[in-house]
Amino acid sequence: MIIVLNCGSQSLKYKIFSKDFELIKKEERRIKRKKDYKKVLEKELKKLSIFENKVNKICHRVVHGGEKFREPVKITKKNLKELKKYKNIAPLHNPYNILGIEISFKIFPQAKQIAVFDTGFYSHLPKKAFIYPLPENLRKKYGFRKFGFHGISHEYAARRGAQEIKKPFSKLKIITCHLGGGASITAIKQGKAIDTSMGFTPLEGLMMMTRSGDIDPGIVIRLSKDLSSEKLNKILNNFSGVKGISGLADMKEVLEAIKRGDKKAKLALDIFVYRIQKYIGAYFALLNGCDLLVFTGAIGAGSQKIRKMIGGNLKILKNTKIISFPTNEELLIAQKSQKL
Repeated sequence: MIIVLNCGSQSLKYKIFSKDFELIKKEERRIKRKKDYKKVLEKELKKLSIFENKVNKICHRVVHGGEKFREPVKITKKNLKELKKYKNIAPLHNPYNILGIEISFKIFPQAKQIAVFDTGFYSHLPKKAFIYPLPENLRKKYGFRKFGFHGISHEYAARRGAQEIKKPFSKLKIITCHLGGGASITAIKQGKAIDTSMGFTPLEGLMMMTRSGDIDPGIVIRLSKDLSSEKLNKILNNFSGVKGISGLADMKEVLEAIKRGDKKAKLALDIFVYRIQKYIGAYFALLNGCDLLVFTGAIGAGSQKIRKMIGGNLKILKNTKIISFPTNEELLIAQKSQKL
């Protein structure tokens, strides 16, 4: 049996698969208070200890693996120490990913622990897409480059999308939109990602539910004169985006507020949609056309209204097949772990 553990910033998901990838059990928990996360995680994993003798692998979604970790890897004490170095680059996810690994080691000491990285799908980005226009000495010293995130979800969406329209994945031009609490877009050509909206951290790119996405760096420089780096980090990651405009951090609440005539909620949604459209237009140009546009994630697959707002008036998509479905990162993670 394979347990796939997906520890997010506000959620805990796991799926149990047979060796043939048949789903045996799944669970998803929302965790609103960060201080409760460890306790809930331990409780859920202890429940699964009834399968202890049958579990031979526990696979973990890890958001950021830096330059060192791109392909799936068996976790050891040594490389776990290396992984911890990326906690501050992806502060909303990596700490929870690592917590899941550490607790799994305690509860399932006999099982192989395997990490699969969100950044892996972007390991073949061309230089013109991943290099930032900064001095070379700074890029080398700090490791600045575009890594890209949500890669597991984007790869799953693209591969399944190709199956849905019954065309070879390796011959299609695809734009995938993962829209949820975090949001990102990827351009895929002939089976490989050629660009993506998130960058060195998951903060770059689209406006998200609580992350700012693309803003003028000058704003950050100005704010840094009055705020500590910790405070600034919290503002950009936890109090910006849709929440910064509307005061709401849940898209369902935003849509309900719009029905009541809330102008701030309407403005937040308009900006959210507008910025997605800009990226779709840019990637359409880079790909020189688009065969398939896939929406996934809680918002992307869950809101027909928002999908229509995004694609309804983009005439460039008149010859593009548009589909949506929920992502299944856990299945792809389990499949990728077999390559080890």
